[in-house]
Amino acid sequence: MLRDQALKLLRQNVKNDKMVYHCLASEAVLRALATRLGEDPDQWGLAGLLHDIDIERTNADPATHAVEGARMLQQLGIDPEVVEAVMLHNEHATHGQIRHKPLHHALAAGETITGLITATALVYPDKKLKSVKPKSITKRMKEKAFAASVNRETIMECEKLGMSLQEFVECSLNAMKEIADEIGL
Repeated sequence: MLRDQALKLLRQNVKNDKMVYHCLASEAVLRALATRLGEDPDQWGLAGLLHDIDIERTNADPATHAVEGARMLQQLGIDPEVVEAVMLHNEHATHGQIRHKPLHHALAAGETITGLITATALVYPDKKLKSVKPKSITKRMKEKAFAASVNRETIMECEKLGMSLQEFVECSLNAMKEIADEIGL
């Protein structure tokens, strides 16, 4: 599936602009990670872009979110590796399956770090990514009350990609900065 088709599909299924921005940010992060790790940026980007395609259909129900999305993507003939990564990004709906491939860990950690980066940007006076430094994000990782819904353990799956937290934060932040206007930050 081409990127334009995927974006159209996302917008048909996700009406909330903030969720679309999250998916765009996830796509940017996954593309950057793929490039850095010598993987396919189009495949990884597609996983990032479409990982929450069912979020409104399932009302973000942890028991069904990602299961329905994976089913939708499979029916559309999307790359099985992408479908599997989408399914496994929600640890509450994996039914005992575990993330075991680089794309799985990249999607889980990458889509999760976007929330922490966004929350960090929003506490700055200008509310812009350009003001955010990697050190601010790593500092916020230690503050459990800050963006409390962001799962720090999932972010630490970056280590399963052979990346330190610092490297992962820098790569993710830079990727999001490249599309800051597109995601309203």
